[in-house]
Amino acid sequence: MLKRPRLLLCLLPTLLLLAAGVVRAAPEVQPGDAVLNLLKDKGLLPDPAQLAAQLSTQMDDSPVLQQVRDTASDLVLSAMNFLGVRYRRGGTSAEQGFDCSGFTRYVFENSVGLVLPRRADQQARNAGLLDVKKDELRPGDLVFFNTMRRAFSHVGIYVGEGKFIHAPRAGGEVRVEDMRAAYWTKRFNGARRAELPAPQLNAQP
Repeated sequence: MLKRPRLLLCLLPTLLLLAAGVVRAAPEVQPGDAVLNLLKDKGLLPDPAQLAAQLSTQMDDSPVLQQVRDTASDLVLSAMNFLGVRYRRGGTSAEQGFDCSGFTRYVFENSVGLVLPRRADQQARNAGLLDVKKDELRPGDLVFFNTMRRAFSHVGIYVGEGKFIHAPRAGGEVRVEDMRAAYWTKRFNGARRAELPAPQLNAQP
């Protein structure tokens, strides 16, 4: 299953940036904050007060961090819930395991209600998605790669700061990787974005 030390090394920069967006948006961490609660439950973050003290003077506001806190927040959080789920060809659920497009389809449908086509190449060509340039990526965008000598043969979900989450291959498990690594840079095919509705904020007492 999930190998936490390796996961921590891989995810720590992204997780700290996600948490930093929360810290900058609200100086005092609220008990109901979905991002920090999820990461705390997984043992991937220190105490929020300690984190705030460490990061509040180090991080500037970032469009990437802001995006995590708005329309793509639920989608990215949902995707991260499946870290460590095994790869299975044709798999479409956490119980079965996921293949790459089964994973993206499941996350989009169950987090934001958008039903994507089943295959990666069909998702890339979906008329309802917008083409996105690599330097304009935002968390929640679909990112596509040529890993089988054909265009759009692999897909994942961009999570920010050059990282994406995906179900990689047989024998692997859902994980976060760096798109800037040579392997992924050479195989990047493009990205697509769904126009997602802004989440409804709970009224404050």
